[in-house]
Amino acid sequence: MFSRDQIEIQRKKVFGEPNYMELNRPCTISDGIVKLSANEIEEYAKIFDQYNGTFSFFIPASGAGSRMFQFMFEFLSDSKHENEIDAFIDQLNKYSFYDSLSEIIKTEISSQKKDKKKIIEYLLFESGLGLSKLPKGLVPFHRFNNLTITAFQEHLLQGNDLKSSINEFHFTIQKEFEDFFIQECSSIEKVIEKSINVTFSEQDPATNSIAFDQKNKEPLEEKGTLITRPSGHGALLGSLNYMNSELILIKNIDNVQHYSRKDQSNTYWKVLSGILIDLKNRLRSLSESPSIVEFEKLNEKYHLIDKSMMPTSVEQLSELFNKPMRVCGMVKNEGQPGGGPFWVSRNGRITKQIVEKAEISNSSDQQYILNSSTHFNPVMIAASPYSASGKRVDLFDHRDDDAFFITRKSQEGSDISYLEQPGLWNGSMSDWITVFVEIPSNIFSPVKSITDLMNEAHQELT
Repeated sequence: MFSRDQIEIQRKKVFGEPNYMELNRPCTISDGIVKLSANEIEEYAKIFDQYNGTFSFFIPASGAGSRMFQFMFEFLSDSKHENEIDAFIDQLNKYSFYDSLSEIIKTEISSQKKDKKKIIEYLLFESGLGLSKLPKGLVPFHRFNNLTITAFQEHLLQGNDLKSSINEFHFTIQKEFEDFFIQECSSIEKVIEKSINVTFSEQDPATNSIAFDQKNKEPLEEKGTLITRPSGHGALLGSLNYMNSELILIKNIDNVQHYSRKDQSNTYWKVLSGILIDLKNRLRSLSESPSIVEFEKLNEKYHLIDKSMMPTSVEQLSELFNKPMRVCGMVKNEGQPGGGPFWVSRNGRITKQIVEKAEISNSSDQQYILNSSTHFNPVMIAASPYSASGKRVDLFDHRDDDAFFITRKSQEGSDISYLEQPGLWNGSMSDWITVFVEIPSNIFSPVKSITDLMNEAHQELT
C-alpha cells in the first residue's frame, strides 16, 4: 500500500522539525472579521431566500460518541466523578432517551439505594442502550413531537426548514452504521411527509497514515502489514471535492440546537450563504471587467486579502478568479477551545487562515498573538467549490500539504506517532478566498459531554 519513499516522507514529517504556522496578527472586527448591521443581516438573508442554484449540506458524522461518556467510563474503572454521576442520574428523566430505558432501570434510578454502576453500564453497553458504541450522530439528543431525535435527525429537520425546496445532505460516516443512518432518515421522512436526498461516504482507507513507534521511529507492523491510523478530518477533503453543488453548508454533527430554537441559527446560515452569493456575483463581474480600483472597494467590504498583498496588475487580480470560496462564521472568544481566525505569514504571503492551537509554536511572540485573539471557529461555513468564473475547482489544488498535524498517543500499550492531514477547514482550505463574519455565540452549542444536553440550547423552548 505504501512505497518505501512514501514511508520515508511520512517519517520525516512525523519526527522532523515542527512546521508551525507563523501568526502575523489575529483577525479582529474591521481587520479580517466583518460585523453586520441589522439591515445587512436582513439583506443577506433575503439574497439566500431568492437563491435558486444548487445547494447542499456537508456534515462529518463518523466521530465516535464514546468520548461523550468519558466521565462514566472513569467512574466504572475507579469510582471517579461520583458527584457528577449523582447529578447525571438525578436528571436522567430529562434526557430524550429516558423513555427507552427498561422499567427495571427506571425503578433502579428511583431507588434510594440505587446501584449507580448498574445504571451506567446499562446506558453504555450493548446489554442496555449501548450509547457508547454509537457514532455521535446516532446518539439521541432531543425530543420532537414526543419522538426521540438523534443528532443526525435534528440536522435533517432543521436543514429541511432552511430551504424546503432543496434538501440535499451529505454525511461522512463509518460504513458499518450506514443502515442505521438510513433507518433514522426514513423515520424523519415519515414525520415530515417528504423524501430527503441523503448521501453517505466514508473516509478512504487509502488516506490513512502510518503509525510509527515513538522510541525507535520505525513504522509499526503486525504480521508483516503496516499499522495505520485515520489521518484526521482533512482526509474528508476527497468527499467534499466529490460534491458539485454551487453552495455547500459545512457544520459539525454535534453543533445543533433543539428544533424549537432553530430560528436564529437558520437565520445566520442564510446570512453566511447570502454573503457568499453576493461575493461570488461581485467577483464574477470583476472577472468579466477586471478593475483593481473596484477590487479595492470589495476588499474594504469583505477583508479578503491583507492590504500589503493587494494586486498591482490585472494578471495578479485574475488569479483570484480561479479559487474556491468560503464564508465562515466566527464567535467571540469566551474561553472555548478550538481554532481561530488569524492573518498568517507563510511563503512570503500574508493570508487569512483558521489556525488550531496545535499549529502554533510556544514562542512568546506567537503565544502573545494567540492570546490576543478575539474570536474562534465554531465550524459554520458556507462554501463554494466553483470559481468566480463559474468553473468547478479541484480542491486539492488549493490545499497546503505542509500544514499537517502530528498526533502522539498510546495504543495497546505502545506510544505511537502519526501524521494527520491538513485539517478540513485549516490547511485543506488554505488557498481559498475567505470571509470571516461575526455570529452570535448562542448558536454555538456543541455536545462534547452527554451532560451538555442539559444546557439551554438543547431544551425545548416553552
